[in-house]
Amino acid sequence: MSADPSQKNADPTLKSLFGHITEAPVDPILGTSLAFAADKDPRKVNLGVGAYRTSEGKPFVLPVVLQAEKELLEATGKTVNKEYSTIDGPADLKVCTQNLVFGEGAAVVKEGKVVTSQALSGTGGLRVVAEFIKTYMADPMHTIYVSDPTWGNHITIFEKAGLTVKKYPYWDAGKRGLNIDGMLATLKSAPKGSLVLLHACAHNPTGVDPTTAQWNQIMDLVEANKLVPLLDTAYQGYASGDLEADGATIRNMVARGFQCFICQSFAKNLGLYGERIGMVHIVTGSADESKKVMSQLKMVIRPMYSSPPIHGALIVTKILGDKKCYEQWKAELKGMADRILWVRKSLREGLEKKGTPGTWNHITDQIGMFSFTGLTQAHCERLIKEHHIYLLKSGRISLAGLNENNVQYMVDCVDEVVRSVPAASKL
Repeated sequence: MSADPSQKNADPTLKSLFGHITEAPVDPILGTSLAFAADKDPRKVNLGVGAYRTSEGKPFVLPVVLQAEKELLEATGKTVNKEYSTIDGPADLKVCTQNLVFGEGAAVVKEGKVVTSQALSGTGGLRVVAEFIKTYMADPMHTIYVSDPTWGNHITIFEKAGLTVKKYPYWDAGKRGLNIDGMLATLKSAPKGSLVLLHACAHNPTGVDPTTAQWNQIMDLVEANKLVPLLDTAYQGYASGDLEADGATIRNMVARGFQCFICQSFAKNLGLYGERIGMVHIVTGSADESKKVMSQLKMVIRPMYSSPPIHGALIVTKILGDKKCYEQWKAELKGMADRILWVRKSLREGLEKKGTPGTWNHITDQIGMFSFTGLTQAHCERLIKEHHIYLLKSGRISLAGLNENNVQYMVDCVDEVVRSVPAASKL
């Protein structure tokens, strides 16, 4: 975060030009990782970082990515070079990512109604979209409604672009699930033309997704109230292990005729976190509109970072565009998703077997990498201090940090803190 604006006009007599700058607070997620790294206890567990880990707790590079890297290396200097990419990314990357989001042969793509550009993963895509909206779209869209809670970076991204951020209820702490009534009531009162952020699948941070019937209610209201959807899709295939199932919400929305914005990331489902590879898709009303939107979208990107990185784009194009690689990726993706599902099952069953106070079915009712455990701040602080289990104080954990070697330790420690913190033991 920047310094307090009131401090910008610093006293010119100060000895240092930067003497008025105050230290920004540490990001909660990054701070958790730093504290974990500094801890010397062999029992320590990191449940803060949102990155997949193997059953040994190590970072994982998908075998299909390693194979793609090998083939790209062999082609480098021949058919592959390191020249600048185009502002919106390679044409073949745009085609294969459109197929993944909208389905191969989708009508909106055939009709030229989809604008697609490479972006700097999901974060960069959201910032580009926010800048585009603030610069070119009508005033009502300068207000965006986001879920409460949402991914920690969402609000800052939109505010930095000049949008006004409002919240709609999402998490119901009492029933450990979706507050669908509160969500619908707030969106019903939103001014027509407002922007609404929706998580396409595997809601971050709660892991709670609407049912199909609830999605239909949400879409009906968005349509009736003329709200504009911005869909964040970072977990397609990684949530359920099925690319088609996890992509259904976006496809249903597009089939209903919504014009919308979609930010797509390959950090999670291809494990390309550091490659910063993502896409922006904008569904317009016509091919002519798409041509104009594309031209202005480039004007947003050009002074921001000029052109996107090429390496991640080449990896994604290779895996999505080659049938053999694509099938291998689907199998590996299902393996990742299945491991997370196993962790959910093991954690819930372990807590129930110990008779840990509270109900724990929400752990398996949720989906994706994260779980809102229902643990209070006091529980979380005790887990960190006494048991060296690092998690966010909201009770959100990354299930990827649990495995067959430490899940029982997690169960035992959660049981201990719930029983030891009387004021917060009624879960």
